[in-house]
Amino acid sequence: MGLDTFGDVTLDAAGKPKPHAQILREVVAEAVLADQVGVDFIGLGEHHREDFAISAPDTVLAHIAALTSRIHLGTAVTVLSSDDAIRVFQRFSTLIALSNGGAEIILGRGSFTESFPLFGYALGDYEMLFEDKLDLFAKVLESDRTGEPVSWSGKSRRPVQGVRVHPPTEHQTLTTWIGVGGSPESVVRAARHGFNLVLAIIGGHPLRFKSYVDLYHEALEKFGKPTLPIAVHSPGHIAETDAKAREEYWSGYRAMRDRIGRERGWPPTSFREFEGEVEGGSLYVGSPETVANKIANTARGLGIDRFDMKYSAGTLPHDAMLRSIELYGREVIPRVRTILSEASVIPQTSMVR
Repeated sequence: MGLDTFGDVTLDAAGKPKPHAQILREVVAEAVLADQVGVDFIGLGEHHREDFAISAPDTVLAHIAALTSRIHLGTAVTVLSSDDAIRVFQRFSTLIALSNGGAEIILGRGSFTESFPLFGYALGDYEMLFEDKLDLFAKVLESDRTGEPVSWSGKSRRPVQGVRVHPPTEHQTLTTWIGVGGSPESVVRAARHGFNLVLAIIGGHPLRFKSYVDLYHEALEKFGKPTLPIAVHSPGHIAETDAKAREEYWSGYRAMRDRIGRERGWPPTSFREFEGEVEGGSLYVGSPETVANKIANTARGLGIDRFDMKYSAGTLPHDAMLRSIELYGREVIPRVRTILSEASVIPQTSMVR
């Protein structure tokens, strides 16, 4: 049971955007609270745009590692396509050391593309860059496990010929996930490399992704890989009551959804659409009981091993996020575990108040 954030830029008392520096400090405070209330994992998403403050998640995670004791740390996601695969490994092997083994990585192509022109990459190479760099990253992980030098050639950079990458991970393990938003090819790619799978389900009924879960299991078997964990990443917010959670979440969610929608040619959202996603889609918004029931149904219906809730949403205030984190750790997580220990599945209609 984890939490994710992109460091969404929120507003000050005068209604103006807070400085990115302040948002980063608030993200650290949120992670420290998550550690204190029993959350298992926190993931920071990499973006390179004005409305999200986190562009260097591993740096922020290193600071969080110094302030926490039990929570696992990771990304959600690291945009591998516009990064260097060897440098990514080095940063995370360093983070593993600083967190006493409590770090992992989620790799993705990125649903936003600002990093490509920023770092000098052509969008026309979107697919090739991820496939090529993921292959090199897998080779580096294999070298870390076996102690043998890395040898690799591809299209995105000069060949790597018999080099050793330092520092190695302390116990020859860097847990690696692939974030997938809806591409069957990406599901198969994760299985081929033997990486765990994260399904980013941000709209529609979550069980429509069951075919991706089945495809992943089939591909793992085809490639001779063992059964590997599957996680779901979805947005949500928790308050004392369903009505309060919806009221707190709606304005920030709408601002974020419509801002991104304008960039992508989507029509503006509506409160009716929002309520539909809360009641039967992939927004986990409500009281602890409501959210726990919905998470448990998703976990059972898809057969997943982990659920990560993206708790930030546009201009949703820091104080509301802190309260949501506290309720998630102290009430939602224990409820979900109790429900999953029982035999029956809660009907979808019982999630709605």
